Amino acid sequence: MRSNRKMREGRWPWLGWLAGLAVVLASMAAGAGPELAATAVHVSGNPAHTRFVVDFSDTTTFQVFTLRDPYRVVVDLPPVSWKVDSSAAKEHGGVIDGYRFGLFKPDTFRIVLDVNRPVAVESAVTTAASDGGMHRLVLDLSTISKAEFDRTYVGPPQPTEEPAAVRPPPPLGTSPRKDGKRIVVIDPGHGGVDPGTSGISGTYEKDITLAAAKELKRQLETSRQYHVVLTRDSDVFLPLRERLEVARAAHAQLFVSLHADSIARAGVEGSSVYTLSDKASDTEAAALATKENKADIIAGANLAPYPAEVTDILIDLAQRETKNDSIKYAHFLVQELDKNGRLLGHSMRSAGFAVLKAPDVPSVLLEMGYLSNPKEERQLRSPQYRAKLMAAVKRA
Repeated sequence: MRSNRKMREGRWPWLGWLAGLAVVLASMAAGAGPELAATAVHVSGNPAHTRFVVDFSDTTTFQVFTLRDPYRVVVDLPPVSWKVDSSAAKEHGGVIDGYRFGLFKPDTFRIVLDVNRPVAVESAVTTAASDGGMHRLVLDLSTISKAEFDRTYVGPPQPTEEPAAVRPPPPLGTSPRKDGKRIVVIDPGHGGVDPGTSGISGTYEKDITLAAAKELKRQLETSRQYHVVLTRDSDVFLPLRERLEVARAAHAQLFVSLHADSIARAGVEGSSVYTLSDKASDTEAAALATKENKADIIAGANLAPYPAEVTDILIDLAQRETKNDSIKYAHFLVQELDKNGRLLGHSMRSAGFAVLKAPDVPSVLLEMGYLSNPKEERQLRSPQYRAKLMAAVKRA
């Protein structure tokens, strides 16, 4: 059989080339982005009746539901290539204050409408294209009373599968790796339908944190001393509790969560490092923790079905030894960042960040800078600047 194959390849060498081309084309098709594209968004109406329209390149299935605390309307779709002009992200009107979009799960693209009062979805329909026009998803929202909203509220669809239970904590001081490499988990904050904060020029925090995390991973792995795991390596939403699970499942010996803040005072700049504490070090740290801990809620995640042991991780304080190790690394990190002259005043802080609450993994949260500061936003968008910043994290 082997000689026959050689003979065929000798007579028709192009068959092997053609087979190889077929494999390449198949892999390219498998890796291609979604065919469904969103091309435009329109908002119209008044506080009593508001219409939200999305133009698509083709017909699509969808699911719509409402959420409360705060009030939102959620549209779940199959994977979408978002080609809407960036200025349209600021579209608002009627009851809609704004909206967010992005991957919620690998197979689900989510649009979240922030509404300023209780609403009902009067109708949700798709219209077929005519005369070469676009297909449209049309949502009509009407204002209702809080009592009526509460009476009819059903919440998000229940997941078809139970979330995986969190494994028991591994024995402290052990590592499954035989090559001696230290295990570091890097967490790019936000992602997918949760963009995080945004900069003066429209830069999304989720994009900055992912780019910085990939650079830090590159630097650490180049040293050949570390095995690095990213909680996410693409623009996808990941609940806070799953970020913890990634770290614990990897037997991480250090967890670094990367963020970039935005505040009303445009002149504020510099990096700061946070560790876990049941009592915030100051009011700003408390406010930041509150904002970051709402990431799951903002994205419309259904938190109810997770088992009690997961909830316990988000409530219990880190073990004393873990907490002390976190503080040690935070001190080293502040010292290295200070060499770059990039520190915010009172640069080492603490608060009750949910993402830092794995009881057996030393964890810190690094706010790399402020996207609300024009200069710092430009710097954080620069690969060269991010490389310099991540070099400080690596040295620490």
